[in-house]
Amino acid sequence: MHFTQVEMKAYSLDLRQKIIDTYFEGGISQRQLAKRFRVALSFVEKLLKQYREVGNIAAKVRIQQTPTKLNAQQLSILKQTVEANKDATLDLSGNENFIWLKPSSGEGFRGSCFI
Repeated sequence: MHFTQVEMKAYSLDLRQKIIDTYFEGGISQRQLAKRFRVALSFVEKLLKQYREVGNIAAKVRIQQTPTKLNAQQLSILKQTVEANKDATLDLSGNENFIWLKPSSGEGFRGSCFI
């Protein structure tokens, strides 16, 4: 099985600038800022940190993709589990070494895969 990685587009420079401007106008928390602009709180935190430390807000250019943390055997187990439970969704709460599969109907857990 070949897993393709989806490349996410960076937020526009315009949006980044609006977030920075709004934050430095004052009177708004980082959490409120994230909610207002519909971005993750972690993005706001990283953007502000980058602005303070580097002085720019441009998206970072990735030279190399982060390699998968799963070995071949784990990828095989994951593939088999997903194929057997195609209607399931992931629930990553709890132990980070397990992927719990929930049926899309929400009727409890169907199985797990130790990773």
